[in-house]
Amino acid sequence: MRIDLHTHSNVSDGTGTPAQVMRDAAAAGLDVVALTDHDSVDGWEEAAAEAARLGLRFVPGIEVSAKDRWVSIHMLAYWPRPDDAALAEILALTREARVGRAQSMVERIAVEYPLEWEDVVRQSGEAATVGRPHIADALVERGHFATRGEVFDAILHNRSPFYVHHHAPDVHDAVRAIRAAGGVPVFAHPGAHARGRVVPDAVIASLAEAGLAGLEVDHRDHDEEARARLAGLAARYGLVQTGSSDYHGTGKLNLLGENLTTVEAFEALEAQRT
Repeated sequence: MRIDLHTHSNVSDGTGTPAQVMRDAAAAGLDVVALTDHDSVDGWEEAAAEAARLGLRFVPGIEVSAKDRWVSIHMLAYWPRPDDAALAEILALTREARVGRAQSMVERIAVEYPLEWEDVVRQSGEAATVGRPHIADALVERGHFATRGEVFDAILHNRSPFYVHHHAPDVHDAVRAIRAAGGVPVFAHPGAHARGRVVPDAVIASLAEAGLAGLEVDHRDHDEEARARLAGLAARYGLVQTGSSDYHGTGKLNLLGENLTTVEAFEALEAQRT
């Protein structure tokens, strides 16, 4: 059984519709796939319907934006209740903050690269969550760069002078909110040091106490050293180890199924649903 628990649609920063992501997953030979758009559940219904038509097992998920002081963290939430008021409020506040943050970044970037907010709006379309990838796509459309990845490498990384922080809940509060909503929290790409700062081992220990269920160990942005470190931490704190693609359609090089979650790990996560 091939299980990929981290994908994105155009509800956030992927390039395909939720239904297209499911079709892509079927074409890639997956059996179980989670849709985990940033801070939104808007794609679940469409994805679930298409997955059922294709004979895929669909896992509803969210990639929740959070932080530990100034370190940005993404927390995957599987099977949370979409009508949970507390979690819905967290997601809404974060989506709203993302828009203001994106507008501030466009203002900074426009000083050196001709760019307008309307360019970004055209790229984001009906996305529930506006983010840096839409700014990158706007810069590509303007002809300033060749690809989304090139934009991130040059000016949209976390250490860039164009980078702007945005509101996000403390990661411990996010974990507790996910659990209160019946969900199962897994730390997304916790060793992706090329993206920016990563949290020390002590934070993962405290998150385990707060209710963290797992660590995404096998991910394209983890080198062998990071994978070994995270596997050791998972074993030490009784956390489930997952692997996934972090698929964004044509927005990134990540391929569906390039990293997978074992059946045993999936069952261990599912057993924690409430």
